[in-house]
Amino acid sequence: MNINGQAALVTGGASGLGEATARELARLGAKVAILDVNLALAQAVAADMVAQYGDGCAVACACDITNADSVAAALAAAEAAHGPARILMNVAGVGTAKRVIGKDGNAAPLEDFARVVNINLVGAYNISRLFAAACAKLPPLEDGERGVMLFTASVAAFDGQVGQQAYSASKAGLVGMTLPMARDLAQHGIRVCTIAPGLFATPLMKTLPEPVQASLAASIPFPPRLGKPDEFAALAAHIATNVHLNGETIRLDGALRMAPR
Repeated sequence: MNINGQAALVTGGASGLGEATARELARLGAKVAILDVNLALAQAVAADMVAQYGDGCAVACACDITNADSVAAALAAAEAAHGPARILMNVAGVGTAKRVIGKDGNAAPLEDFARVVNINLVGAYNISRLFAAACAKLPPLEDGERGVMLFTASVAAFDGQVGQQAYSASKAGLVGMTLPMARDLAQHGIRVCTIAPGLFATPLMKTLPEPVQASLAASIPFPPRLGKPDEFAALAAHIATNVHLNGETIRLDGALRMAPR
C-alpha cells in the first residue's frame, strides 16, 4: 500500500511508540487520526504535526478503546476529517507488574489482571473489528488490498518476567490473534501483522533512574542500547507498505531474551 494520501488511525498516538508512529505516517503523506484517552496531549501532538507537515495531516480524537461507543465516535470523527481509513496502528496499552501472591500473603486482586487484559487485548480487538467492518466496504487497491492493521505486542508475550502475568497474557493474546485474524480477513483484502518490541526509550522508560536505564540497555545483545521509537515507527510503516507481510509477528528487540526477573 502506498501510504501517501491514505487515512490512518493510531491508538495511543499521543505519546511514546504511538506518537512516533503517527509522526512517521504523516511524514510519509498519510492523514493521521491520533486516538487517545488523553485528548489534550493528542491535540498538542496533532497541532505540532500540522505545523511540521501541513494542514490536514493530523486530527486528535478522544478514544477509550475498551468502550464500543467511544471507539465508534472516534472513528466517525476521524472519517469526517480524513475520509475512510485503510490503516490502523494499535499501539495503546498499559503495563503493570504484580505477583500472584503479594508480600502480605494475599492473592493479587482479580480486577488488576482484568483491567490490563481488557485494555491491551479486548480493547485492541474492539477497535479492530469496527475498523475491519468499515474497511471491507472500501474498493480494493492494487493486489486486491483494502487495508492493513497492526497490533503492538511485546517480548513479554514470549519471555515474560516475574509479576508480568497480566501483561504477558494480554500481549500473548495479541500474538495468538494475529494469524487467525489475518486468515479471517484475507477474503476482504485486509492484512494483519504484529510487532513485539523489546526495551524502548519511551516516556515511561525515561522515568526510571539513569543507572537502571543503562543496566537495561546493556542487557541487549546488539545494539547495546534502548530501542528508539522511530525504529518501531519505521517497521510499522514498512508493514503497511509491504503487501506480502501478513499474519506475522516480528520481534524488534536487538536479540534480547528477558531474564526471569
